[in-house]
Amino acid sequence: MQRSLMVFYAGSRCADDLLRVSVLPMEKAEQPFGPRALELLRAGPFRRYILGSAVSDTGTWMQVMAQAWVMSSLTDKALLLGMVNFAAGIPTIALTMVGGSAADRYDKRKILIAAQIIQSILAAILGTLVLTGLIQVWHVIVLAACLGVCIAFEMPAISALVPELVQREQIATAVALDRSVFHGSRLVGPSVAGMLVAWVGAASAFFVNAASFFALMIALISLPARKVGTAEEEEQRRSGFKEGLRYVRQDRTILCMIGLIALTTIFIFPFLSVMLPLYVRNILHLGPDRMGLLMAVSGIGSLTGSLGLLSVARSLRFRFMTIAAVVVSCALFAMSRVADFTLTAIAMGILAIALSLNFGLAGTIVQERAPAHLRGRISAVFGLSFFGLMPIAGLLTTGLSDLIGMRAALAVASVFFGAGALFVMNLAKRNVDGVPVETAPAPEPAPAPVSVH
Repeated sequence: MQRSLMVFYAGSRCADDLLRVSVLPMEKAEQPFGPRALELLRAGPFRRYILGSAVSDTGTWMQVMAQAWVMSSLTDKALLLGMVNFAAGIPTIALTMVGGSAADRYDKRKILIAAQIIQSILAAILGTLVLTGLIQVWHVIVLAACLGVCIAFEMPAISALVPELVQREQIATAVALDRSVFHGSRLVGPSVAGMLVAWVGAASAFFVNAASFFALMIALISLPARKVGTAEEEEQRRSGFKEGLRYVRQDRTILCMIGLIALTTIFIFPFLSVMLPLYVRNILHLGPDRMGLLMAVSGIGSLTGSLGLLSVARSLRFRFMTIAAVVVSCALFAMSRVADFTLTAIAMGILAIALSLNFGLAGTIVQERAPAHLRGRISAVFGLSFFGLMPIAGLLTTGLSDLIGMRAALAVASVFFGAGALFVMNLAKRNVDGVPVETAPAPEPAPAPVSVH
């Protein structure tokens, strides 16, 4: 399941707030994390969703680790590893806006349940191929393409679902909790998968992932249906995906957030999601257990970053994001120089903290700006800044690695990301009139969350 890459997507806010980051009422937004988290984790739809998601995410990370290791054993060409992301990305690019429109128009729960069933079947097929020794590179590529079709509908639906389970002033906390639970699963999934791959075989991780989807399916079945809105709202939900594109094009703040995610996709994620197995094999000269530990370290860093974003005041968001972008660039450059496991783990943990902080704050900013009737389509547009670029970025970065060497490719990527991120964040700090974004007024009160029967 590729939901491990979907926690970074969000929506945007109503059109009359176009050049401002929305701010929430201070008495709600600045409460300590504990009371806010406990309030959301009381019995209700959000808790059921987050529990099912925790189980599913753990299985996801087990498969992510195992699949990467299987691919690295089938080929030592980084370009072929990039082909997997390319195959998954093409149908995602083609169908994500269709999926966003479907998420706004139809029952998100049914879309997501169908997606879990399909992905469970795909994981079982992959596990069977690995178990029987028949697995080949083209099998992984074909199954990745099938997964890409599924992601195109799952990603906008799940991004739009979470805000419907809470009130608007709780969105930031819900996003942080969702990310925290997800990154917490990274502490378990990769390390357990590393041991399973070393002791039992890679197929076991795929079968565990296939079974883990049922936890999220049960949670989705228990969620209440979306309330029917006014005739005008329902008509807006049925409008085409061009409305989402138009809204994003007009909102400078969202465009900057998309730009930051796009830079991360181009220069950072090909290493984290594609080339890490080769880095462990060829640079560190280590095995799958150490790769699992590195992924667990990354999970600790990501969990720390996702929890840390809860303490960032809204007036300081862009300042923290700028600092985090510089830290990401420096950490990736450090990983291009070192060859020691301990130093690599430290650099990767620091990178994960900063990366998670930036993704969380960017996602929260866009989530808070989301009009309900456009949330699925805005989520789809925002998601394309990741999935839409990942196939091309994966091929370019892996190809560059084969051409000039992995160390040199990482160094080049770190420099270009740092320069681009600083430029984007400088633009994000200002609106068209040069007025600081942080001075924007608070949004209108949100409707109550869906009721549970």
